[in-house]
Amino acid sequence: MSHATFNRSTDGLPTAVDPAHLAATLAEQRPEDVVDLLNQNKPGFAAAVLLASPDPKAVAVFDQPELRNGSAIASILPADRAARLLNQVSADRLADIFREMRVSDRNHLPALVSSETRSTLERLLRYPDDCAGSIMTTEFVAVPADWTVEQVLAHVREVEHTRETVYAIYVLDADGTLLRALSLRRLIAADPKGDLLAVAPNLTPLAVAPDAPLEEAVRLISKYNLLALPVVDAKQHPIGIITVDDAVDVLVAQQDAQVQHFGGMEPLDTPYLRIGFFELIRKRAGWLSLLFLAEMLTASAMQTYQDELERAIVLSLFIPLIMSSGGNSGSQATSLVIRALAVRDMHLQDWWRVILRELPAGILLGAVLGALGATRIAVWQGLAVFDYGPHWKLIALTVVLALVGIVTFGSIVGSMLPFVLKRLGFDPATASAPFVATLVDVSGIVIYFTAASLVLRGTLL
Repeated sequence: MSHATFNRSTDGLPTAVDPAHLAATLAEQRPEDVVDLLNQNKPGFAAAVLLASPDPKAVAVFDQPELRNGSAIASILPADRAARLLNQVSADRLADIFREMRVSDRNHLPALVSSETRSTLERLLRYPDDCAGSIMTTEFVAVPADWTVEQVLAHVREVEHTRETVYAIYVLDADGTLLRALSLRRLIAADPKGDLLAVAPNLTPLAVAPDAPLEEAVRLISKYNLLALPVVDAKQHPIGIITVDDAVDVLVAQQDAQVQHFGGMEPLDTPYLRIGFFELIRKRAGWLSLLFLAEMLTASAMQTYQDELERAIVLSLFIPLIMSSGGNSGSQATSLVIRALAVRDMHLQDWWRVILRELPAGILLGAVLGALGATRIAVWQGLAVFDYGPHWKLIALTVVLALVGIVTFGSIVGSMLPFVLKRLGFDPATASAPFVATLVDVSGIVIYFTAASLVLRGTLL
């Protein structure tokens, strides 16, 4: 679909295109493509387009998680039309829309929707954003264990239009406890006259509690290749399901936030080109200020070694080399550990195993960089590119020892910081690359000049 470009009036609404005409044009387009176009425009215009669209199309658009400003669009629509559409939106998506609403809109709109929808909303909105219950949908198919395959198929045909999706059938005992989970494919292939329990796999279904962390739900769906994961209460009664598409949305959102954290800034709540200028500054200024204050420690450390620098000015040539190498090694270690923790390749109790790997790795990596640095000094000295003085071999040795020390220290600090943050209850991704580099910079100065004092004492120092 080719996206239209509009001239904008002073209130931000397109002036060159009639919303009703556009709604007719979009009638045969996929909801995802309609969402792409509406996201390029302000909520007022999007609301006008949906107001001119038939209910099934408008509901399909509202059902798309990618629709931005869904709450604002619903608030702009006439109350009766908004209520009629929201009554038909899937439960989990409806909860997302209401979470984003202003308090005034959130208070009056629920009164307009059906009592069943209102009850579902109240149940879903109880759960915080970071738990499994916040993204579950209450629209699933559950049947008694004593039904036949034919009865279940007839039931699926009857209720399919009221369900967000039918990936699996959940089999319950007489008390409503979850006994089995049966894929729709296996159900269709079974003998219609057969008993349901005879067809269902003899395995306890995987499930999560509504207050379980989102990461746990996403991990189970990923590990076991599930299309849907049931959510059960304390009595093992199913109260909802988490679908794979919702899990993917959570994973993408989390990775977006982690990437921005790792770049040293607060995650953006809206796309880069749509976020307000001063909001963008606010998101970046805090971290930059914190990093700037931390870098002041580097200046203080260098002031401590002012006398050494005055006596051996040649040492200043290698300060950027030393500092960047430590920061780079720390950032590498941090990246590896954050990913391993995120995908459960390691756990908090594995910290000592990480140290046992990073310690020799840091020493060897530092030795490799030290060898490169010493070779560079020797070649420049031999070719008369630069004269490091009569003690150039000692300077090369200083660089080697400093690089081994700072790369090892950077690897240890970078690998341990995510563990510390996770233990304290913070997101390990906040151990951003700039933060690790800044932390290692300060120690790098100390390690470098300590090595210089040991090697060059009695000569340059």
